[in-house]
Amino acid sequence: MHHTDTNSKQPIKSKWYQTTSFQKRLFLFFAIVPTFGGYLLFDLYPNLMSVYYSLLDWDGITTPTFVGIENYIRMFQDEYVWRALLHNLFYMVTAPVLVILISLILAYLLTNKGFKGTQTFKVLFFFPNVLSTVVVALLWAFIYDGSFGLLNAFIELFGIDMNDFYWLGDTRTALSAIVPPTVWAGVGLYIIIFMNAMLTIPKSLYESAILEGASHKDRLTLITMPLIKPLIRVSAIFLVLGTLKTVDMVLILTRGGPAGSTDIIGLYMFNLAFGEQVHNYGYASAIGMFLFVILVGVKLLVDKLLPDRSYEY
Repeated sequence: MHHTDTNSKQPIKSKWYQTTSFQKRLFLFFAIVPTFGGYLLFDLYPNLMSVYYSLLDWDGITTPTFVGIENYIRMFQDEYVWRALLHNLFYMVTAPVLVILISLILAYLLTNKGFKGTQTFKVLFFFPNVLSTVVVALLWAFIYDGSFGLLNAFIELFGIDMNDFYWLGDTRTALSAIVPPTVWAGVGLYIIIFMNAMLTIPKSLYESAILEGASHKDRLTLITMPLIKPLIRVSAIFLVLGTLKTVDMVLILTRGGPAGSTDIIGLYMFNLAFGEQVHNYGYASAIGMFLFVILVGVKLLVDKLLPDRSYEY
């Protein structure tokens, strides 16, 4: 006769909040919602409001007046917008190209030439990235100073009298003088990024190239660059878009002067919205929308010039 033990333990059912599926949903909620909420509140919402502001004549204090597309019509007729855009294009072409070229060359040399103290060089090159933009700008303003600047002192070592020439105060050199501080401040980070990518390339590829008589230039252009091309592409996108949006470096060094020779889109928009004499949020927002369209266009152009192709080794 089979006896059933009525006191045997029965499986305990987990409560709804103890189930694995609920805990997964709870984790996803706290992982996604704060980030998505921050994106909506601090990114998407301000951009949508900028579209609305661009249709207004508003100084930020008085009652706004709806003017439709008048701000956009005014923008396309504003010669200062196009002058600032040309300055942006110059800045966009020179600074990213120099940063990537210098970073690639230095990263390759540090990775493949076997220099002693490579870690020390990495720290030295990365040091400018630790400094704030204000510090970098003030440092280079001192270098460019006409009376006691280091650049004039260096040139005068070769017997050339600079006559207290102030590089940031002359319309012929002010815009070009903004590029070196940007390059100096940005190279260190990309050296570290490119070095880490180069260290993943098998040494056997370089050894085979050496046996075939390839120079360092050939190894850099035919082996290293193709294998890290996706990383170069992403770096180019970040640098190009960053130079289009930059304001702080130009604001501190020249404030758009002399005579508007270094005025750029972001700075012109900033002065329109928050300047000492002008407060036109509507017109500044219209220029901001124009800048957004340019950023999207430049991103598509970079994608076309540097297609996302991966290489196997």
